[in-house]
Parts: sequence; C-alpha cells; structure tokens
Amino acid sequence: MPDFRHELVARLPRMRRFALTLCRTPHDAEDLVQMAVERALRHEASWEPGTSLDSWLYRILQNLWRDELRAHRRKAEPLDEVTELMGEDGREVTMNALQFAEARAALNTLPEDQRAVLTLVVLDGLSYQDAATALDVPIGTVMSRLSRARARMASLLGAEPKLRKAT
Repeated sequence: MPDFRHELVARLPRMRRFALTLCRTPHDAEDLVQMAVERALRHEASWEPGTSLDSWLYRILQNLWRDELRAHRRKAEPLDEVTELMGEDGREVTMNALQFAEARAALNTLPEDQRAVLTLVVLDGLSYQDAATALDVPIGTVMSRLSRARARMASLLGAEPKLRKAT
C-alpha cells in the first residue's frame, strides 16, 4: 500500500490548481495549499484508507478557504498573467494566450461554487460523487452547478451549450 505522504505529494499539483481556482492569486493559493498539507499531515489518522484521498484533500482546502474568508472578509483577486504558453510559432502562442485569457476571465465571473465544481470535474477529472464528497454537497447539487457553470462558460465564450439528449 502506498505511503500516505507520497500520495499527498503526488496530489500537490491538483491541490494547487484547485486552490488557485478558489483564491485566484498564486500567492494565496500557495499559502492555502501549505495550510492544507499541514492539516492533512496532522490529521492523517482521520483519513480512511480506501476512500478518495483527493476528495478528502479538496474538502480540507475548501474548508480552510472558507475559514480564511470568514476571518479576513476579503475578496479574491484576479489570477496573475500567464507568462509562458506552449506553441510551435508566434501565432500559436498568441492564439493560446488569447484563448486562455478569455477562458480565465470567463471562469473568474462564475460564482465560487460553480468555479469549484467546474475545476474538480472538468480540470481534475473527479467523478460527480467524488466532487460531491469533496464539496460536502449532494451529487444533484454538483450536477446542477456544473450544468450552470458550463452553460455560462459557453455563453461567455460565444459557444452554444450542448444539451445532452435523453436516452
């Protein structure tokens, strides 16, 4: 069975991405991840092996973020500019930068609950159930928040949301 600490370290990139979605600033996101890692290590015994470590860690991150907001009553600031994007030539880099900026701006307009579920399900690939566990909400709430978030993103980015056909 893999060591808890190694598994925790392996999840740091995902934790950083989720923290950045909550905080919207790299500095605050790093601080939040640091606090979450400390808390996870202190409470390692409360995690039940066999359950989703990702969900447990995301819940810690979200709870810490809410505590931080309550304590400081501050609003998150926009993400810092991305300084480097991959690409074959200048045109591709420019297009990637523009598309990323548009998507980031659209994501930042979503309410926190929709940003969080969109990040967990779409970017991190969590199942609806794991996202529901991480956010401590019913699975139906995850589904409705995700649907609203996707529709809003499609609208903001000039695309028509694709509706699933009932089967």
